[in-house]
Amino acid sequence: MPLEVQWPLPNLSQPSKLWQLGTSVVVPAVGLLAKLFHGWLNTVNVYNKEVLFNAIENRPKDVPLITVCNHHSCLDDPFIWGMLELKHLVRQKCMRWSVAAHDICFTNEIHSRFFALGKTVPVCRGEGVFQKGMDYCIDLLNRGMWVHIFPEGKVNMVTQEFLRLKWGVGRLIAESKKCPIVIPFWHVGMNNVLPNKEPYVPQWGQLVTILIGNPIDFTCLRSTMQRENKSAMEQRKKITDVIQDEFGQLKTKLRRYITLACHPRHSAEKSCYRPACLIVCAAHRRAWLGLCGLELWQQLFQLCCVLTGEEMC
Repeated sequence: MPLEVQWPLPNLSQPSKLWQLGTSVVVPAVGLLAKLFHGWLNTVNVYNKEVLFNAIENRPKDVPLITVCNHHSCLDDPFIWGMLELKHLVRQKCMRWSVAAHDICFTNEIHSRFFALGKTVPVCRGEGVFQKGMDYCIDLLNRGMWVHIFPEGKVNMVTQEFLRLKWGVGRLIAESKKCPIVIPFWHVGMNNVLPNKEPYVPQWGQLVTILIGNPIDFTCLRSTMQRENKSAMEQRKKITDVIQDEFGQLKTKLRRYITLACHPRHSAEKSCYRPACLIVCAAHRRAWLGLCGLELWQQLFQLCCVLTGEEMC
């Protein structure tokens, strides 16, 4: 089924100033919400996060970044990005572009505009790897940007069995002008944060564990397949198979980490600053009512630093 609303994303060569202003507000706002939700209401343990941070901060400007992960909850994006640092979340230019189903996030003009300002690209299920949303993602990658994709193609709601990955991610990697840095990761627990059953109410006090994998270098594989004149379909399949294998290894490794660590539901470190957070909230509640604009953002940012235990940057 095609997209029923007007295409919501700008021409990347000439994005309007109004669009740039809007996305500069929406992306940090949603990022701070994710940080508060994961840093205060739930417990998040992340292994190997330095790999992702390094790719975000230090990769060359013309080298694209692709992240891929499993999809167990409708809140995976944006809430998994609560694992990032505040300095990432408040800078929309370094934040990810994400791919979302048109029949979930782009059902009317209002929703469409909001998700577009949140750097979300609509894709239409059933239209295959050659569609406008995927073309747009390739354009983003060719400009050195970060694109996140759920290669399972849907929320794995019930059994969370190991699904066969869709080939769209293979096309993104194969057709980018410069070979992207590809970072896979696997997470567990997001289906408890937002259970995949009615009434679909986000939960607090849950444990989410994330394992960031090492970057996958597809440079040699791309060169080999091009030299051997492999068809575009063969290239997409081979690349996707590599990611599928990596997902399997990450899933097994993360299960072992969880078993060995025996994580408590809440860490002592987090519980020690939560009462202080409540005091901060109570003390400033009345003062915040009269704030707006930049002052409100500054207060929210300071609160987020207190809640998550991070230093001001």
